[in-house]
Amino acid sequence: MAWQRRPADEEHTITDLSCDVAVIGAGTAGLAAERSARKAGATTLLIDESFGGTTCASVGCMPSKLLITAAAAAHGVAKADVFGIVVGETGVDGAAVMARVRSMRDAFVAATCETIAALPDGVQVRARATFEGATTLRLSDGRRVTAKAVVIATGSRPKVPEMFASLGDLVLTNETVFELEELPTSLAVVGAGALGLELAQAFARLGVAVTLLDKGETLAGLKDEKVEAALREIIQRDMAMHLGVEISVAREGDAAVLRWDGPAAGEGRFERVLVATGRPPSVADLGLDTTGLDLDDHGVPTFDPETLQCGTSSVFIAGDADAMVPVLHEASDEGAIAGANAATWPEVTREERCAPFAITFTDPPVAVIGAPAEDDSVIGCASFADQGRAKIEARAEGLVRLYAARPDGRLTGAEMVGPGMDHLGHLIAWAVQRGETATGVLELPFYHPTLEEGLKTALREICATIHAPLPSNRDQGNPPGA
Repeated sequence: MAWQRRPADEEHTITDLSCDVAVIGAGTAGLAAERSARKAGATTLLIDESFGGTTCASVGCMPSKLLITAAAAAHGVAKADVFGIVVGETGVDGAAVMARVRSMRDAFVAATCETIAALPDGVQVRARATFEGATTLRLSDGRRVTAKAVVIATGSRPKVPEMFASLGDLVLTNETVFELEELPTSLAVVGAGALGLELAQAFARLGVAVTLLDKGETLAGLKDEKVEAALREIIQRDMAMHLGVEISVAREGDAAVLRWDGPAAGEGRFERVLVATGRPPSVADLGLDTTGLDLDDHGVPTFDPETLQCGTSSVFIAGDADAMVPVLHEASDEGAIAGANAATWPEVTREERCAPFAITFTDPPVAVIGAPAEDDSVIGCASFADQGRAKIEARAEGLVRLYAARPDGRLTGAEMVGPGMDHLGHLIAWAVQRGETATGVLELPFYHPTLEEGLKTALREICATIHAPLPSNRDQGNPPGA
């Protein structure tokens, strides 16, 4: 709601505010920014309309993983016979699944709200803020805030294309899907990025008839064609999948009718439609046109990724609002950097960023680390279709592709899908950030039988390509069958 000036007889109740650093948004990045600025000695204000908890706790990481975990339990029961375990009649209680998701989600949100409640007196300001200039904010309650520096940490919002408006309440986003009282019988998921894939597979393994649609032609934003092909083979076991298609929608009673055309044409009737077509930065209503900042085509201020400073101004930006890397650990890091630099502005410190690292929590998981492969990259491959520990666990599938630079085999990135890649991805991310070579990693201990051993094939392939000697004392090859 737009700010309206209060009647004259109420003017005396309005007390304007001032501080060193004003932070707009109390999500992960905003909380980190306020804490960092205050630690640096700045007086701070944290401004938010609702203080309703972080995106991660309320509508992102935590509720989605609760649903995924329920799906994993159902899938484990379904494949128990592989191990000689006889299971009687089973079923999925959709209402109980969703009730647990909400109950535990609410507990995570409550924990976040306790952190916010513990902030020093006077730091929280419950209002909506818009810029009136680079360092002046107008609050929805009529007050003004004057700050030496401002951090924008307003997060992101689901993108729902206009074409879905006709479906009304049949449309779900990540901000509404967890409010379902019961599992739908059928679900169209539009968007094959990380969020769409995770939820599509989870619902499918809970017994929902799922169709995945995307106008793009790749899954999870993967750039490595071989890894993407391995993921595609896995995902299409659980659901119908149509990529590279144009979609039209219509509502017929209580059903959504979707038609698609492209490499394959078809149509389907669905009880619900989950739109997972992205979460653009939530900056449109901030009045950024009053700040004098340069804005990109999406209305986001241009900024230095190592300082989070917008131009040479005293405005900083962090988290999903900057549309750079929309994941929690990056939002937290960015908030800390932005808050510290806002506190010391005009002096700012350039911070070396962590190696890029993203995980898609499908089963098996997908991990993307560092830089994509380049024309002169050395690539080491390891199939997990024949990996010892994976076969023991009846999870033998997937592919690892490690990228390295010449002449020494320094690891630069990876794309990986397979069992345990949410953990193995950490090992590679650490190695990339520390500048390790394939030879150097092979000198480290690998226990048997573990999934980690599966990385050795890819590491050895890099060494062979660059003619690097294998560690003679430690890397004697995998034991038979590993």
